[in-house]
Amino acid sequence: GHGEYQELSEEKEFFETTKKSENVICHFYREGFERCKIVDKHFALLCKKHIEAKFYRLNIRVLPTLVVVKDGKTKDYIIGFSELGNVDDFSTEMLEWRLARSDVIEYSGDLMHPPEAGKPRRSTLKLIDNKNAKTIRGGKQGDDSDDSDY
Repeated sequence: GHGEYQELSEEKEFFETTKKSENVICHFYREGFERCKIVDKHFALLCKKHIEAKFYRLNIRVLPTLVVVKDGKTKDYIIGFSELGNVDDFSTEMLEWRLARSDVIEYSGDLMHPPEAGKPRRSTLKLIDNKNAKTIRGGKQGDDSDDSDY
């Protein structure tokens, strides 16, 4: 399974897999969720480059979440894109750097500084009208959905 990005069918399979491999990186995804498609694109490239780790995906509800497992123990989580520059168009190199900080893949760059540090980034904020504006604290009254792409 090294060098391939594989689908896991159930959580039980996830736990069995993490016991058998030293380095596992799992993407918890949901079909049709745009940010999960972005992670899939990057994992498809990284799995071929980093055969020292196994890359998997498991269809669940918490999105997007990456779980890093080393020696059968959960070592790190990457939830959302905030640690990847907080943009949808982050580079594969940025994800590679962040995974390397978890000590699950080998990395030859500077772990203290992300590869895109200093490069201008465009904001992911969208303009909205005041009638539909959300507050930072809690969103719209009664809006507690986790289905947002933001």
